[in-house]
Amino acid sequence: MLAEEVYVQAPNVRYTPDYIEADVDYETNAVRLERNSGRAIVRPLSVKYTFRTQRRVPRVGLMLVGWGGNNGSTVTGAVIANREGITWRTKHGIQTPNYFGSLTQSATVRLGSLYESDGRFEEDVFVPLRALLPMVNPNDLEIGGWDISSANLAEAMRRAQVLDYDLQLQLEPYMAPLKPLPSVLYGDFIAANQASRADNLIPGTNKWEHLEKIRADIRAFKAERNVEKVIVLWTANTERYATVMEGVNDTAENLLHAIAASHSEISPSALFATASILEGCSFINGSPQNTFVPGVIDLAVQRDVFIGGDDFKSGQTKLKSVLADFLIGAGIKPLSIASYNHLGNNDGKNLSAPSQFRSKEISKSSVVDDMVASNGVLYRPGESPDHLVVIKYVPAVGDSKRALDEYESEIFMGGRNTIVVHQTCEDSLLAAPLILDLTILAELAERIEMKRADEEKFERFHPVLSLLSYFLKAPVVPEGTPVVNALARQRLCIENILRACIGLAPENEMRLEHKRRPRSLVERKLLVPN
Repeated sequence: MLAEEVYVQAPNVRYTPDYIEADVDYETNAVRLERNSGRAIVRPLSVKYTFRTQRRVPRVGLMLVGWGGNNGSTVTGAVIANREGITWRTKHGIQTPNYFGSLTQSATVRLGSLYESDGRFEEDVFVPLRALLPMVNPNDLEIGGWDISSANLAEAMRRAQVLDYDLQLQLEPYMAPLKPLPSVLYGDFIAANQASRADNLIPGTNKWEHLEKIRADIRAFKAERNVEKVIVLWTANTERYATVMEGVNDTAENLLHAIAASHSEISPSALFATASILEGCSFINGSPQNTFVPGVIDLAVQRDVFIGGDDFKSGQTKLKSVLADFLIGAGIKPLSIASYNHLGNNDGKNLSAPSQFRSKEISKSSVVDDMVASNGVLYRPGESPDHLVVIKYVPAVGDSKRALDEYESEIFMGGRNTIVVHQTCEDSLLAAPLILDLTILAELAERIEMKRADEEKFERFHPVLSLLSYFLKAPVVPEGTPVVNALARQRLCIENILRACIGLAPENEMRLEHKRRPRSLVERKLLVPN
């Protein structure tokens, strides 16, 4: 049986009708290097924090930019299937809906160990991650959004060819009434081959008017769907990189002036991000372009609105962030990482244009940088593996992306080790649960505040929400903050912050209770909680 709620009995944790408050000791180490001697001087630090989390989960709306794409239609259909309990026939038998692939819904965390009356600690107890704190149930999300294509969601679902046919037939009555709001299309930000789909555009070329229309859409959606907050997420086509220009998109003030002037370097994604921030809605970028130019980040910080990105980390790159971490952590030196993939969905078609592919290449290539930098034994300063990324458009394979990776590494005494991995990545079926996780955790973060013991006022996380890095290929982090790409470290960050919110110590694998000699019955009973 899975627990759906965790209650902590401890003097450092307080439950009120409105909040969960927890006092925790945050322990870290400050290090000073003596460069002449090569000695590291370490000073352990301990800082007392109080976390406060609102217990009531509000009604939440999710607005997707690119709602009619493969990801948007798939996540919408999946939520409806789960909410309505739809089952369908496949060649493998009857399939029931689930949220497999979702960290919040389908992954578990270790809560502790069962203990017996004689003080023995037995097997570990695991609970779903969603049980740690009150979170949005995906079934309760109100979903809407924008798309450059006018196809309703049933048509978009058929066009995507992701969900099983029998499921599509049952979803059609629910999906056909859903139609995306008009979106925007600017110049060469997406590939020219997308023009044939663009029959659902906000009229005109005035970008300030477009901004105001998007803001009005958010307000209308909020009112019509009776939701208390809205999360906006970009799952539309990959754009080319926008040029960062002084006086245009380098500050919040310049960004707004540039939008008013309809400047050519204001991208659609930056426009949606700006509209969301001005409406107080968290914005997440699921594509690899540089949506978060300095002006957008500056605006988010000024308005204290969360932003998160870039680019969903779903299949090939997620595995790369595990394998590279494993190799380097084991003292093995990757010399080259060659990644090839081909896919046939509309994302692949858009990426066949060079400037859009370059955005994806950048996000995929940076995923091992922090792991390389962590091991000065293997890599000299400035040294890194040869890293090649190739993407080809092959319409026949549709959404079923084929990925091939080769890792060439140096091992003991100049030997070589080669690992070759082939994946068939069902692109949208891997991305859809990430959309839900990003939404659920962004909303939860909006209800979490913290303060140090020497501070009077609670404050939220930094507006650049690096907590979401686990789900993103190229995590955007606050200025001056190290980027972490290693998947295990990113997951541990999420888990330990949620544990802190309910007053539990960070998870570790010391397991001292199992590593000492057996104790007497009297000694064991001293360990048993009251």
